[in-house]
Amino acid sequence: MKLTILGGASDAADPLLDIKSLTRDIENFKRLGINTIRIYTIDNSENHDEGMRMLDDAGIYLALDANTPKYSLNRENADTLHRSYNDVYLQSVFATIDAFAGYNNLLLLFSGNEVINAKNNTNAATYIKAVTRDMKNYIASQASRRIPVGYSAADVAENIEFQALFFNCGTDDERSDFFAFNDYSWCDPSTFTESGWDQKVETYSEYSKPIFLSEFGCITNTREWNEIEALYSTNMTSVYSGGLVYEYTVEPNGFGLVEVGSNGQVQTNEDFDRLASAYNATANPTGDGGYMESGSASECPSENEEWEVSSTLLPAIPEKAKAYMEDGAGTGPGLDGDGSHFAGEESTATATQGADAATRTPNGSAAANGTGEGVAASVDVPMRFTTLIGLSLLFGMVLLF
Repeated sequence: MKLTILGGASDAADPLLDIKSLTRDIENFKRLGINTIRIYTIDNSENHDEGMRMLDDAGIYLALDANTPKYSLNRENADTLHRSYNDVYLQSVFATIDAFAGYNNLLLLFSGNEVINAKNNTNAATYIKAVTRDMKNYIASQASRRIPVGYSAADVAENIEFQALFFNCGTDDERSDFFAFNDYSWCDPSTFTESGWDQKVETYSEYSKPIFLSEFGCITNTREWNEIEALYSTNMTSVYSGGLVYEYTVEPNGFGLVEVGSNGQVQTNEDFDRLASAYNATANPTGDGGYMESGSASECPSENEEWEVSSTLLPAIPEKAKAYMEDGAGTGPGLDGDGSHFAGEESTATATQGADAATRTPNGSAAANGTGEGVAASVDVPMRFTTLIGLSLLFGMVLLF
């Protein structure tokens, strides 16, 4: 599969449009026995029927990022962050929803990836949460079924727990349907306790939304993948709902499971073989994994030195973007668009909590673009859906600025 490197490159490609490579790689997905892949960048101006049908036929779900390098929040500073939350950006996000909502094997949508990646940029939290809110409202207004929306966080020790609490506090229209984070703290040789994963399970034991790892797989030492057994054991399944291995193709960052030659052929490496063995030796969790069946919203964290968020109020959706809720977003800009960071109309007000929540409820079917008979015909939101993420693999590109 033709993929771009880690880092938000300007030559980002859509792996679902390269059918020859996708055919090749699905065979490797089958060898691993996975059921979910994550893709960071797609072209929302193109049709994805064939690629999604191929994944569907193989029993594979898609976890999809709604942003692209050109159409995303710009966290460089407070001004660029506010400026980048605009109607042009949201049109692209909503067009991505339109392009994929009808596919039965679309499992979930990410509203952002590692926008908060340090101790000093937690001010992005209200904008991330606003995008999550807007995506949920757009799905409720325009889609034929409910689609889980949540955030993929960087595991920043100083604020990761604050992030989890913040994205689960407030009114239901603002709360994420799940919380995911990218965790590289288990570096083999290690154990459930040596890695600190036991403490993380304890930290999130009362969390009322599904939690899973949106990236994992430390490369500090040889990847023996001993964390696979722990992740799908009863030590974790009552709190965590699986995870996504980072990443498929070998890139300059040192991660990767297959090498792509100049002739387009792929060669699996020892990481791939060890991962396949770890998956093969690990049984899928049975039943519901002991998940929490009910729970209330979290308490919003107070502002402090490590959480520079002074208010729980979110920016209001830009005025021009409101029309998309009624009329739809139209054709997306794709990967060749001019970008949105300094385009369009920004938000000019603070939202009243719950005031703009959608009143329509999707009827639960997915047939606009798909067959209506796929591997994920319906998804129960918000408590159960990530039990579907069993043994998973991640490929694509991370958005970093």
